[in-house]
Amino acid sequence: QVQLEESGGGLVQAGDSLSLSCAASGRTFSSLAMGWFRQAPGKEREFVARINTSGGRTTYAESVKGRFTISRDNAKNTVYLQMNSLKPEDTAVYYCAADNLANGVGYDYWGQGTQVTVSS
Repeated sequence: QVQLEESGGGLVQAGDSLSLSCAASGRTFSSLAMGWFRQAPGKEREFVARINTSGGRTTYAESVKGRFTISRDNAKNTVYLQMNSLKPEDTAVYYCAADNLANGVGYDYWGQGTQVTVSS
């Protein structure tokens, strides 16, 4: 079992930047692919970014490509999401997720989320 805890959310103005962190418990962090998702009020959860176990490969949703950067520090059991040039449409609860790669069907662990609000 893996526990994830996000932090770093807040209220910012359009054009500002925020950095989110997700701390993972356990001893298997380096074996987990990690992802960020977000969910706006009344909307479906959407994929934001993914990073492989080593940090050498990343994937982004088209809506955030060029603005957001996912990274990880396996020594700290932490994954990050650097968000630049924020837009009001980025407003959402941001969730950290982990894929243990055991079944190939999706993510296995989820954090509680951290609120990001971008005002215009």
